[in-house]
Amino acid sequence: MQRFTVALAGNPNSGKTTIFNRLTGARQRVGNYPGVTVEWKEGALKTDQTHLRFIDLPGTYSLTAYSEEELVARNYLLENGPDLVIDVVDASNLERNLYLTTELLELGLSLVVALNMSDLAASRGLEIDAAALSRRLGVPVVPMVGRTGRGIDTMLEAVLATVHRRRAPGQTRVDFGEVVEQRIRRLVDAMTQMDGDAPPAAQRRWHAVKLLERDQAVLATPAGRVLAALAETSASELDQQGYDTSDITVSRQRYAYIERLCRGIVKAQRPSDLDRAYRLDRAAMHPVWGVPIFLGLMFLVFNLTFRLGEPFMNLLETGIGNLGVALGSLWPEDSTSPLRSLLVDGVIGGVGGVLVFLPNIVLLFLAIALLEGSGYMARAAFVMDRFMSRVGLHGKSFIPLLIGFGCTVPAIMATRTLETRRDRLITMLVLPLMSCGARLPIYALMIPAFFAPRWQGPVLWCLYVTGILLALAGARLLRRALFRGENTPFLMELPPYRMPTIGSLAVQMWIRSWLYVKKAGTVILGVSIILWALTSYPQPPADWSSPVADPDDRAAAAMAYSAAGRAGHLLEPILRPMGFDWRIGTALIGAFAAKEVFVAQMGIVFAVGGDEDNNEALRLQLRQHYGPLVGFCVMLFCLIATPCMATVAVTRQESGSWRWALVQFWGLTVLAWILTTVVYQGGRLLGLGVS
Repeated sequence: MQRFTVALAGNPNSGKTTIFNRLTGARQRVGNYPGVTVEWKEGALKTDQTHLRFIDLPGTYSLTAYSEEELVARNYLLENGPDLVIDVVDASNLERNLYLTTELLELGLSLVVALNMSDLAASRGLEIDAAALSRRLGVPVVPMVGRTGRGIDTMLEAVLATVHRRRAPGQTRVDFGEVVEQRIRRLVDAMTQMDGDAPPAAQRRWHAVKLLERDQAVLATPAGRVLAALAETSASELDQQGYDTSDITVSRQRYAYIERLCRGIVKAQRPSDLDRAYRLDRAAMHPVWGVPIFLGLMFLVFNLTFRLGEPFMNLLETGIGNLGVALGSLWPEDSTSPLRSLLVDGVIGGVGGVLVFLPNIVLLFLAIALLEGSGYMARAAFVMDRFMSRVGLHGKSFIPLLIGFGCTVPAIMATRTLETRRDRLITMLVLPLMSCGARLPIYALMIPAFFAPRWQGPVLWCLYVTGILLALAGARLLRRALFRGENTPFLMELPPYRMPTIGSLAVQMWIRSWLYVKKAGTVILGVSIILWALTSYPQPPADWSSPVADPDDRAAAAMAYSAAGRAGHLLEPILRPMGFDWRIGTALIGAFAAKEVFVAQMGIVFAVGGDEDNNEALRLQLRQHYGPLVGFCVMLFCLIATPCMATVAVTRQESGSWRWALVQFWGLTVLAWILTTVVYQGGRLLGLGVS
């Protein structure tokens, strides 16, 4: 059986991934491009005699890289040499999409052009002569509608015919005009005379064009460094030929060639019928009503993700709980077996606490895929970008931040909708400052314990607003400190409105849900076992009496004797400036597994249960030991510090590095210590809430 590699390239929103899903179905996997964290998809399709390996490259408007995603697409085409490239072209915006097509032909790649969205072009009154375009480009051109699958078989036939016949690449060459062509020939001749650093012969013309455009990535190559002086001289000569810089001159000449290429091929049968799209855009991107419409839709997404998912979460939580009970029943009721504790408390409790969010993940990506596939998400990014850019965030960052009020884990995964790695990192680093639902049990315990009913609402509101303001300030600081100089303009081509197919939505939900189980669950399994060991060992001797816990309560005594309890004592000097003691320190260590665990850990320390029936008894104990100022500081610290282990694990997976997970963890923890210390010490000086 013959094996071939086929890459799918195309502009963003051209329907490339939809075609990839049609070709591969569920036979695909998602991974990161080697050496970077840009995500790409790989799938396979087998026929009687052929095994096709498909690579879905990140969307790019050209082979001039302005983002890491575009650089990945270009590097793959340059370095990996696929047997064939399917160039997915939006038929309703032909000239814009052919810009990339001409660059792919300049690279000498075997090409099949998928003329996608032909139905949309027809609805706009455009008739495209695909056969004539195929003759002019010298490659197969297949009209199709990826959304419905129309033309997919014809395109697959063209792919198989091209790879088996090893058909020569298209012979079309862009004519940039004599002034530019002279400089191109000069650079190509210089490459020909080079020794080992010269690019392949088929790519030399493309490299010459990029050198004239002052492409920094090409200038950094061995050939680019050798030819840097000659390239700058040639580009400067073009600068002096007119009012534009060399890169704009080259771009104008390329578009002029594409315009000549399309003459007689694209015919307007009637005026374009865009009235409905214009009416929708006037509402969706209205300067006044655009934001409320977006917020309303995000409110619906929020409810879909968390409110509709709650029954399924409860069902899954009940099932996981029953599994723990069933597993625990294999031992006697009074058993102290370490294996039983490990399996029930460590594995089932730790991993189960993460898997319970799976319904949220499914519903979240259903909503996001629906908004993206319909074409609205690009409009929402446009609406929100004006405000978000002022604090260093991308317009699309608003969506993960909003989801973060429910749970940080799916919110971090939602940052995949952001195009650049920089925007994803900034957003995921500040996301834990959104007050997630896991913090609510802490607030529900502390606020009634220390504050009168008339102050409970304002205190809760203050905590949420504090998190939002810190997230915005943190994003601005990160943009200026760690990501300085990497700003890219917010350029966006609005995709057409369309209805996504059920199959496409199902594939996306399945892939994302499986990744959540595979990536987050496996990492958390190991962390859960470690945390279980810290809170369970070493166990106190039978005759040991705790000097800090009720000696009649073995659970509290065991907690004080455990590694986590001892760590609480060791941390006490660090915690004292915030008004915390070893009890709070021990509970904070346990809360690393999940914020909700803080309540249960405090219940164990004070010899009362952490369940709802005994919360009032725990509040009484808290009031006896601490004042309202300490209670507020505990909530403030839990708001800012130590993201839970699920957040750390997912940040590690989504960023592709422990570095950013640790920066997030320690950065927020140090920030929490500083702010909480300032609040506590300031409150003490003013005599506020000390007792």
